[in-house]
Amino acid sequence: MHYGSAKRILRYLKGTIDYSIWYKSTKDPRLFGYTDNDWTGSIDDMKSTSGYAFTIGSGIFSWSSRKQDTVAQSSVEAEYVAAASSACQAIWLRRIFEDMGECQT
Repeated sequence: MHYGSAKRILRYLKGTIDYSIWYKSTKDPRLFGYTDNDWTGSIDDMKSTSGYAFTIGSGIFSWSSRKQDTVAQSSVEAEYVAAASSACQAIWLRRIFEDMGECQT
C-alpha cells in the first residue's frame, strides 16, 4: 500500500515539475489574507467548505480548503467559522514573521 502511494506521489511530481510560484522582490512585503466559504456545499452531510489564502509580496504561500467540523445553521454562521479559522492562521503567521524579524501590522 505504501509503495503504491509513493509511486503515485512520484508520478504527480514528475507531471508537475514545470509548475511554480514566482516571488518578486518587493521593498515592503505585506501579509494579506483572503477567506471564503461555500454554505452547505456538501449534499451528503450539509457541511460547509471553508478556505483561505495568504500572500506576502507577490505570491501565495499559505492556503487551505476543507469542510467545516460542524453543520452551520445559516450562511452567517458559516462565514463566522471560516473567518475564525483564517484569523487563527493569520495570528500564527504574524508570530512566525515576528520571530524572523519581519513585523507585520
